[in-house]
Amino acid sequence: NSVTAWGWDAVVKHELLKRGVPEPLLPTDGEVCTIRELQHRSTILPLQEDCHAVHGLEEMESLLKEREHWVMKAPWSGAGRGLRWVHGALTSIDRDWLQKTVAAQRCVIAEPRRDVVADVALEYSLSTFMGYSYFRTGSGVYKENIAWSDDRIETTFGLKPIRAKVEQWLAANVWPRYHGPLGIDLMACVDGSVHVAEMNVRHTMGMIAHAKINKQ
Repeated sequence: NSVTAWGWDAVVKHELLKRGVPEPLLPTDGEVCTIRELQHRSTILPLQEDCHAVHGLEEMESLLKEREHWVMKAPWSGAGRGLRWVHGALTSIDRDWLQKTVAAQRCVIAEPRRDVVADVALEYSLSTFMGYSYFRTGSGVYKENIAWSDDRIETTFGLKPIRAKVEQWLAANVWPRYHGPLGIDLMACVDGSVHVAEMNVRHTMGMIAHAKINKQ
């Protein structure tokens, strides 16, 4: 027996222990630590073209000379938090945020602004591919899922190549260390390209939507 949570971290485990849940039913401290490290946004940089782990102001300013529009992301953040959109130059607020985030979280992830037409995801359970999800966001925050079949999502956005690339990487870098729910968010762009956006080492709304759609 074990306890299932939407996602695991030290706070969730501590709260359940306080409420009397037996520790053997919970993930070990080592497993919780592994999940936290996998969730650090630098983990998936090998899957992200033109994205960078930035460790200081000079690095970010150098990137801005190459490309004008970027999104800076705090490595441990989600649900639209920890994001800053940069246009041409760093403001004083951007500079302070970057330095504080690097000090607290080891780096900042710099991602090019892309012309995104759709947000889709690869959904996994215990290293097994469950299917795709298609969803809407606003300012980086999840809004709703769209009830499309797996075949329609895969064909419309041409997801077979990136799915193969992602699964090869997961097999080498994630599944040997983690067994549980996982979602890979993708950005389908106006030029037909598809890019990896996030890795969620937990349950996702897309998993729920996918299960519901496929029961219909």
